[in-house]
Amino acid sequence: MKADNLKPRMIAQKEDGIADTPHCKVLVVDDEKSIRISLREFLLAAGYEANVAEDAQAARKLLADGDYDVVVSDIVLPGVSGVTLLKAIRAASPDVQVIVMTGEPTVETASEAVRAGASDYLTKPIAKDAILAAVSRAAASKQLQDENRHLHAENQRYQERLELMVAQRTTELSAALEGTIRAMANMVESRDPYTAGHQQRVSRLAQSIAETMGLPEEEVRGTYFAGLIHDIGKIGVPTEILTTPVKLCKEAIGMIRKHPGTGSRILGNIQFPWPLAEIIHQHHERMDGSGYPMGLAGPAIRMEARILAVSDVVEAMAGHRPYRAALGIEAALEEIETGRGLAYDAAVVDACLLLFREKGFSLVDMTGIAGERR
Repeated sequence: MKADNLKPRMIAQKEDGIADTPHCKVLVVDDEKSIRISLREFLLAAGYEANVAEDAQAARKLLADGDYDVVVSDIVLPGVSGVTLLKAIRAASPDVQVIVMTGEPTVETASEAVRAGASDYLTKPIAKDAILAAVSRAAASKQLQDENRHLHAENQRYQERLELMVAQRTTELSAALEGTIRAMANMVESRDPYTAGHQQRVSRLAQSIAETMGLPEEEVRGTYFAGLIHDIGKIGVPTEILTTPVKLCKEAIGMIRKHPGTGSRILGNIQFPWPLAEIIHQHHERMDGSGYPMGLAGPAIRMEARILAVSDVVEAMAGHRPYRAALGIEAALEEIETGRGLAYDAAVVDACLLLFREKGFSLVDMTGIAGERR
């Protein structure tokens, strides 16, 4: 198609009613100089930033060097076809809008252009209002895509900032919560110097058993924190009973056996992420129903409480108490092994034995040997 076939029709069009256009950078690709120059002039007059290229090679170089929004390309180009150029543009810059022009329109040509990703298809000779309308639609589409991408990026940044704030706040709350629980533990242990460190050792052993059993992370943490304050109910037991160096009488034993229920009531109205009150209430229950204070059995006992039961017995037997010398770790392990599947959960016992006998776990920690005074 010759330029003189195109230009008179386009010049004859009136410019009245042409809307203001947003900033848009357009590249016109056509091997006929008069056509590409005419199109460029119309686009510039309409408020677009426009450039021209005579073939696909020149177009690809300009596209690589500049940020174009719309490409208007003839299908028939020397060397490489406009459809091939269109595919290359789509591969490199999927958001760039491509309008194809042809002087020999066929169904096959139109279908090929659409399949290749053309945003519009124009037939030569092209009227001025037709090319401006097509570019306006393409520019609006590109602008919408840019805005959506910007909004998506902003939302992503906001989400990342929000997640960071939540993570930081969660860390702060977790640290404050752990500090509160440790303060409770220290308060209990300050009344009973003979068993100072007992709750810490029980919690560490309970945590290791829970991890060995493959419990979910939150259950492991709940077991650990429950262990830190599992004897909080002993705050209601007179100090002279806790520290007496002789075997306790029936009445004193009865008072001590109330501590799981007391601990549960103390913690009952505090909103923890884990059911600490329930775990502590059950940590002296036994699988065969012989425990206290409720006589629960089997599946009625929470797994965390079953773990604490074994950890508590092992640490208590291994360490020194006011009324007896330390029995040692082997005696403690023999106790839970004998009670395996009866008083104590079999899986918990197996995990505990594995820790001590095969993985080298020790009750020695910052407080010293189990049962030692700080």
